[in-house]
Amino acid sequence: MTPRWLGRPATPGSTLAAAALRLLGWTVLLPPVPGPRLVGVAYPHTSNWDLLPALLWARATGSPLKFVAKHSLFKGLLGPLMRAWGGLPLNRSKAGGNFVDAVVEVIQSQPEILLGLAPEGTRERGEAWRSGFYHMAQDAGVPIALITFDWKHKRVGVLAYLEPSGDLEADYEKIRAVYAGVGGRHPQKATPIRAKAEELG
Repeated sequence: MTPRWLGRPATPGSTLAAAALRLLGWTVLLPPVPGPRLVGVAYPHTSNWDLLPALLWARATGSPLKFVAKHSLFKGLLGPLMRAWGGLPLNRSKAGGNFVDAVVEVIQSQPEILLGLAPEGTRERGEAWRSGFYHMAQDAGVPIALITFDWKHKRVGVLAYLEPSGDLEADYEKIRAVYAGVGGRHPQKATPIRAKAEELG
């Protein structure tokens, strides 16, 4: 049986999405959800093809997967399409131009949300993760969902949850342990799971 977000009942659409994932050989992952609002980090994100299992997973599980984008992108004809894909408008000026604070406001304004973020910041190999996701979760007082597109084992969804402790280095060690053994569509492009030196102080 496909796991569902906070016991939400299945729908014809979710059943179809789950069947499509099974047909494509994917296993759906969603441990019991600790609350209605989460910051989700997706790793490894090495291909545009990650979007397909991600969208099917969200529909199959009923998870309120969302992303943020500039509020200007939601004007005109593009607006309904952005919202249909799970987009939420972000106006940094309302938070004094601070991206993290603006996202925290968005999280706290939603009755339920799984805010998807790619901490690698690129689909090419980088030097380290961007740790904005960590500060967003900490400031919003919500757990972090560790999401994977594991092409190596054909698994998609949440591997585990992490409550930010405030010790960035220790929490990154836990994140590395959770993601041990996963493989992206292009493994050589995966960014090492570590914070930038300046963020560790």
